[in-house]
Amino acid sequence: MKKDKLTPPIEDDLRPEYRREDLGKGVRGKYYEAYTKGTNLVLLSPDVATAFPTADSVNEALRSLIKVAQASTRRPRQPKTLS
Repeated sequence: MKKDKLTPPIEDDLRPEYRREDLGKGVRGKYYEAYTKGTNLVLLSPDVATAFPTADSVNEALRSLIKVAQASTRRPRQPKTLS
């Protein structure tokens, strides 16, 4: 394959090694607000986290709770009256 003579060569501006001082001061929580807007992240208490160790187990328990809550708040069907 021939090199294109019109394309300038790519200059490598990466250093072989970086020091921490070269990167500047880090900012704690710099992207926290933007991250929380794009997700529904919830922090579980330690006792709850031991009962539900995975995201799937939490989701399954919450779905079950939603079904129970919806079933208990629905109005019972009223029988049709003959008039």
